[in-house]
Amino acid sequence: MSEPTLEDITDYDTLKGQKKRVVWAVILAGLIIGIVYVASYNYFSNVSDAIHVEKNEGTIPVR
Repeated sequence: MSEPTLEDITDYDTLKGQKKRVVWAVILAGLIIGIVYVASYNYFSNVSDAIHVEKNEGTIPVR
């Protein structure tokens, strides 16, 4: 049995046993990490005490 390549999607249908479990574990780990990232970003990004910074890009200080 040869290793799957990216040339044909049917190569992934031939995975069996431990290789198939590894593929599913990587997919699930990616989804879980993404969910944790989005949840923590939404929870910690709502800052009510943020300091508002106003930029004056049109003025140049002259001595």
